[in-house]
Amino acid sequence: MTVKVSVVIAVYNPGKYVEDCIQGLLRQSLTPDEFEVFFVNDGSTDETPARLDRLAAEHPHIHVIHQDASGWSGRPRNTGIDAARGEYVMFADHDDWLGDEALERMYEYGKANEADVVIGKMAGIGRPVPQELFRVNRPRVSVANAPLMDSLTPHKMFRREFLAEHNMRFKEGRRRLEDHVFVVEAYLRAKSVAVLSDYLCYYHITRDDGSNAGFQRFDPVGYFNNLREALDIVEELTEPGPLRDRIFSRWLRNEMVERLRGKRLLKLPEDYAEELYREIRGVVTERFGPGVTANIAPVQQVVAGLIHADLYEDIRALAEWEAAIKPTGTLDSLTWENGHLNIGFTSEYQVDDAPMTFRKDGERDLLGLPLSDKALLALTEQDIALDAPVGASDVDLVVRHREDARQYYLPVTSELHRVDAGDGSFRLRITADSVLDPETAAGGEPLTRGLWDLHLRIKSCGWSKETRLGAVRGEDVEAGRLAALTGEPRRMVLPYFTDGPGNLSLDVDQHTNKLEREAVTLMDPAAAVVEGSAVRLPLALAVEQAGAGEPVQLRFERKNVGKFPADAVADGSTVTAELPLEKLTGMRWAVRIGVPSADRGEAKWTRLPVDVVVDAEGRAKVIDRHTPPAKPAPKPKSAPKKKQAPRPLWRRAAGRLKRALTNQQKNS
Repeated sequence: MTVKVSVVIAVYNPGKYVEDCIQGLLRQSLTPDEFEVFFVNDGSTDETPARLDRLAAEHPHIHVIHQDASGWSGRPRNTGIDAARGEYVMFADHDDWLGDEALERMYEYGKANEADVVIGKMAGIGRPVPQELFRVNRPRVSVANAPLMDSLTPHKMFRREFLAEHNMRFKEGRRRLEDHVFVVEAYLRAKSVAVLSDYLCYYHITRDDGSNAGFQRFDPVGYFNNLREALDIVEELTEPGPLRDRIFSRWLRNEMVERLRGKRLLKLPEDYAEELYREIRGVVTERFGPGVTANIAPVQQVVAGLIHADLYEDIRALAEWEAAIKPTGTLDSLTWENGHLNIGFTSEYQVDDAPMTFRKDGERDLLGLPLSDKALLALTEQDIALDAPVGASDVDLVVRHREDARQYYLPVTSELHRVDAGDGSFRLRITADSVLDPETAAGGEPLTRGLWDLHLRIKSCGWSKETRLGAVRGEDVEAGRLAALTGEPRRMVLPYFTDGPGNLSLDVDQHTNKLEREAVTLMDPAAAVVEGSAVRLPLALAVEQAGAGEPVQLRFERKNVGKFPADAVADGSTVTAELPLEKLTGMRWAVRIGVPSADRGEAKWTRLPVDVVVDAEGRAKVIDRHTPPAKPAPKPKSAPKKKQAPRPLWRRAAGRLKRALTNQQKNS
C-alpha cells in the first residue's frame, strides 16, 4: 500500500515531553501501513534515544535515525525529508502532539483540493497560535487571498514531490527563523494551499521547564540577519508592489513592531532592549517603505513611524501607556431558550482602570496617544495619521476547552456605542449578543464532555486583547443560570462561575461534581414541598421533553436500608415525583437525582440539598439536608433515692472478722 504521510520529528533531549508526541502518533486513525514516522535523533544525551529504539522495535512503521548533534532543527528535518516515502511530509516538534484524526483528515483534505501545502487547525497550550486563519475552512488559497502569513511554523503537510521539484530544504546550523524561510518559499511556490479549520490537528505546548526553543532570548544581530534571508526569498519570488508589501508587513508587525510595544518591551533589560531596537531599525530603514507600513494597524503604524524617525524614548513612553490597557467585559444576561444558551455582554477597553477615550477633531476620530510634539511632527512628515477607525471595532466570543485549548468562535451580533466623555472626547462601548448551541458550537459538532471557558476578545484600532467573561455581571444573571439537558442521547450542560474570579464556564456532561456543589443555587430547599403523596422539587433544570423516556430520575436512599426509585416528571424547572410512602415511613431519606450522561450511557446520580422525612403516620415533609435529625425526647427523671445511713462501726468490724475466719478455714 502507498504510504500516505511521512511524519518527521527532529528530536533533541525532550525528556518526558516526547511521550505525548508518541501517544498522539499511536492513536492516529490512519492504519500503520498508511503512514510512517521518522524520529531523527540529533545527538540527544538523555534517555530519549533508547526510548525511541524500543518504540521502533514494537512498531514497524516507526523509525529512528541517529545522527550527531547539529545544533538546531534544520538538519534533522532535512534528514527526515530524504528518508520519507509518503505522498505528503508532515513536520512535528518532539514536545507537541497531533489530534487523533489529524493525519487522515489533513491528507484527505489536501488530496481533495490538490494542495501542495496543507495547514491543520492549531491550538496553543500556554502559547499563542493564529486565530483569524482558522475561522473557516479554506480549500484553495494563497498568500494573496488568505492570512497564511499568520502561520510560519513548519507544522504542516507538504506534498513530497512538490518539495523535490523545487529542491526545498531547511537552512542548517544553529540559527533562527529557518522555518520562516522554508514556509514562505513553500507558500509562494505552491499552486494551492489548503487550510483545514473544522478539526483540531496540532497542539502546540509550552513546556513546564520553559525550554521551548522559540521562547529563548536570542542574539539580535544574528536573528535579524536570518530574517533578512526570508525577505530575500520574497524579493526573489515576487515583484515589487502591493503583494510584496503585504507579505513584508507580517515581519514588520510581528517580529519588529510588536517586540517594541507594551509589556513585551518593558520587561526586557534596558541594554538588551536598546540593542534589539537598533537591529530592528536597521532592517526597517533598509527594506521597508511606506507601502509596508500602510498594511499594519493604526497604532502599529505609529510605532513603525517612530522607528523610522529614531525616536526610541517616545516608543518607550507609548509602551508604558499601552501596558496599562486591558479589555473588560460585563455579563448582562444569561438565558436558555430551546436548548440554546443566550449570552448578552458589554465590552470596553480601559487604561489605568479608566475607560479608554478617543479625541474628536471635526469629523475625524483620533487616537489619544501620549506622544511628544517632535513625535507628532515626525509622524505627520511620514503621512502617518492618528485616525482611529473605531467604526471597524468588533468583539468575538470564544468557547475554549480547559484541558487541550480547543476553541470555537460563537456567533455574535454586536453594536457600537459612542459615550461622551467630555472635553471633546468619547468612550467606545460594544454591546453584544451571542448564542451558544451545545450541539453545534464545536464547529458544527457538539461540545465534548469537559470544562469549557468563555473568553471575549476586543478588536479595535490595532489592539486585540482577550479577557474572561462573568466576573462582572448584572443582578439578574444568576436567575438565568440554569442547567440544561440537551442533545440525543441527553447530557447536561451546566453554566457555573469559577471559584475566586467568578468567570463563566460550562461543565458539559457532568465532567465534575459541580452539579452537587451548585445544587443550592439550582434549588431552594425552602421552596420544595410535599403535596399529598407527591414531592415537588423546584430544580433549576431547563428540561425539554423531546425524546423517549423521562430525562431525569429520582430516588430516596438511606444507608444500610436501601434505595427506592420514584417515578419523576420534569416540567420546566420543577421535578415532581410520587413518594413510595409505605417504604419510607418512619425515617429520614436522602434525595438523589439521576441526570442522563451521554458519555456514561446511564444516569449519574447527584445528591440534592434536601432530605425527605416521613413520620410514623406516613406524613412526609421536605427539609434542608443540613438540618440535623430530631433528637429523641429525653426520658423523665425518676425521683432521687434516699440516702441510707452508714452501717455502725461494730457491724463493719464484725464483717471483716467473719471474712478472715472463713478464709482461714479454707486454707487449713
